[in-house]
Amino acid sequence: MSAQIHCVTVESDDPYTLAGWWARVLDRRLADDDHPGDPEAVLAAPGGHGPDLLFVEVGERHGKGAFHLDLHAAEGTRDEEVARLRELGATLVADRRRPDGTGWVVLADPEGNEFCVCRSPAERAASA
Repeated sequence: MSAQIHCVTVESDDPYTLAGWWARVLDRRLADDDHPGDPEAVLAAPGGHGPDLLFVEVGERHGKGAFHLDLHAAEGTRDEEVARLRELGATLVADRRRPDGTGWVVLADPEGNEFCVCRSPAERAASA
């Protein structure tokens, strides 16, 4: 017997707005019953595969970065994905790319939660 991850919970000041931003990043949809001002919002995993993202309003966050995701481009390269995310409003926190193509980029979402963008599977395979 083992446990399964049902959802990843994200502490937020404005769950609906932040979930909407992440919906654009991850190409997911907000649940039909989520509305502005709701104390929580859900981004369901596509096809029920993988955990949902649950954004919840909290009075006081439990510390810097209430969560942390590592992403990679579903298509294209890490650098193209970083550019896309910055166009959506992510801010650059740290650039950890190395001259040999390895490494990652640390970005922050509109509420300051940090996340990383790593090389895509195709980029990793090409350097193996």
